[in-house]
Amino acid sequence: MPIQKNSILPLTIESLSSDGSGVAHYEGKAVFVPATAPGDQIQARIVKDMGRYSFGIVEEMLVPSPAHIQPDCPVCKPCGGCCFRHLDYAEEAKAKQGFVADAFVRIGGLDTPVLPILPSPLPDRYRNKVQFPVGLDAQGHVVAGFYAGRTHRIVPCADCKLQPEELNQIAGAVCRFLDEHRIPPYQEETHTGLVRHIFLRKGWHSGQILVCLVINGKTLPHAEEFCAALRAEFPNVRSIVLNVNQQKTNVITGKQNIALYGPGYIEDTMCGVPVRLGPLSFYQVNTPGAEQLYGVARQFAQLQPGDTLLDLYCGMGTIGLSMAADCEKLIGVEIIPEAVDSAKANAKAMGVTNARFFCADAGKAATKLAAEGLRPDVICLDPPRKGCDQPTLDAVLTMAPRRIVMVSCNPATAARDCRYLADRGYIPQKVQPVDLFARTKHCEAVILLCKEQ
Repeated sequence: MPIQKNSILPLTIESLSSDGSGVAHYEGKAVFVPATAPGDQIQARIVKDMGRYSFGIVEEMLVPSPAHIQPDCPVCKPCGGCCFRHLDYAEEAKAKQGFVADAFVRIGGLDTPVLPILPSPLPDRYRNKVQFPVGLDAQGHVVAGFYAGRTHRIVPCADCKLQPEELNQIAGAVCRFLDEHRIPPYQEETHTGLVRHIFLRKGWHSGQILVCLVINGKTLPHAEEFCAALRAEFPNVRSIVLNVNQQKTNVITGKQNIALYGPGYIEDTMCGVPVRLGPLSFYQVNTPGAEQLYGVARQFAQLQPGDTLLDLYCGMGTIGLSMAADCEKLIGVEIIPEAVDSAKANAKAMGVTNARFFCADAGKAATKLAAEGLRPDVICLDPPRKGCDQPTLDAVLTMAPRRIVMVSCNPATAARDCRYLADRGYIPQKVQPVDLFARTKHCEAVILLCKEQ
């Protein structure tokens, strides 16, 4: 039976869904309620009935769970980025381990051991990158913040708890400068105005900061004054860049960068690998968490001195280069040219001579390498959220490595891809969840697959 919209129901939250909502049941039907914790006893107002399940909101909190905490961010609800800010972090980590385990059973049909999750070394202030959309508030002042869920309405946020305080302070200073000099933010509806986003990066180990303004144009009024003011207030700023995006698009960055100050990038290290980070560089946003993640991948790989390692979707080469000393030969493949250039520069800076990187689609490159007879001992896969495509997986199978190490930011597609590989002789041995995105719904995992004997 459908549940009437606006019905008020007594519910006890039993668990969490992978999108961060609490899950309860009413007369056998699942009801999803955001901003709740397992154990909460609530009165819920039904806002939508979908037949087999319903969506509700908290009308009244009757008895909060011990895991339910007071959010420390005044805009976390409308912003929606931190769907777990109301939850004790230990409970969040436990839930994420459950998401990974559930995906492997439900989607993959796999009985693979899931190890205890590695929590983020820092649950707050861990992000090394932030992209703030820019707009006007009700009084006409320039503000930076985040888009409310499923909208392009900016929720102003002066102090996002996921970013280092220094980056939030820089965003505030940029907004004040734009206000004082009447530099207009971009208006999506009319494709007018100049500044679209404030894009900031901070080297976790180096402390260096990159300030990038994404603009609907090619010049910034008062550019020299802007650079001088930022450098005076924030001495860690090493590069100030304009990124040109004049397209009518939701994509944040364009392809052209114009350096106003400094070399146009910052430097840092990840697992001992030197990296250069510009506005277009892909880089894990949680450096200490990623170092944990890559450490697990290295442990799972168990490379031997004479081995060849193939690193597909290699990005700037960080994973492969962190293992280069363990093997005889490293081959990295990445489709983004800037990332390949960075991987080559990183290898040179490290003095690594046993690595080569080339720019190609992972599936096409893997197919070509397999046809050429390459037989790597270990293959590392670090695909995007959509997972691996079938040509990539088929080429991996043709190359018949001893081990496959998969690093995934999406347990659902990882489980799907592991099922495909398992059906063809590569059995997942263990799964290690790693929380790189504390307070959000996302979770990474490293999976070891070995050839069936």
